[in-house]
Amino acid sequence: MKTRDQLYSKNASKILRDITNYHNMQRGQVLKMYPGQEEKVSNLLSFLVRQRRIFYSSRDDIYYDNMDMQKEPETLSALWVLADFADRAEFHTSADFPVKIIFFYNGETYDIIYVAKGKEALIEHALAQQEEEAGIRLVIIEQTDQIPQLHIPGVAAFCIVTESGDVQYYKGGTT
Repeated sequence: MKTRDQLYSKNASKILRDITNYHNMQRGQVLKMYPGQEEKVSNLLSFLVRQRRIFYSSRDDIYYDNMDMQKEPETLSALWVLADFADRAEFHTSADFPVKIIFFYNGETYDIIYVAKGKEALIEHALAQQEEEAGIRLVIIEQTDQIPQLHIPGVAAFCIVTESGDVQYYKGGTT
């Protein structure tokens, strides 16, 4: 018979890996990454906070990997997009600028990219400098009027993410 530690250790390791990899995750994101395990995940989060392996801000409802608790809005937006694929993603991790998150799904590589308003040219230039083959791109924008300004190859969808985690997907300027 397995002990409680043995039952929880695998999920605890995964949750700890996710939070330390992305540095901050909203509670809803963590729960969405582990569908059907909400109670178990809530218990593990409480345990990891008590052990001071992660830190929690009740004001923001965010878990952090350190006591500085620096909120990263772009990463949080990218995590909401990833959460939409969490039950099907084979692997996910943070990535180098300008890609926020990379994940594998159905034999394909996906890049989640955040483009702040006014930074369209910078992101296009940074992507053009990448030598490796790009994955399928999901591009987070702040406003739909950014879509015609962006000329990024391999975009499957543009996304607008609300702070509460609602993701609206656009293809070619339409919903």
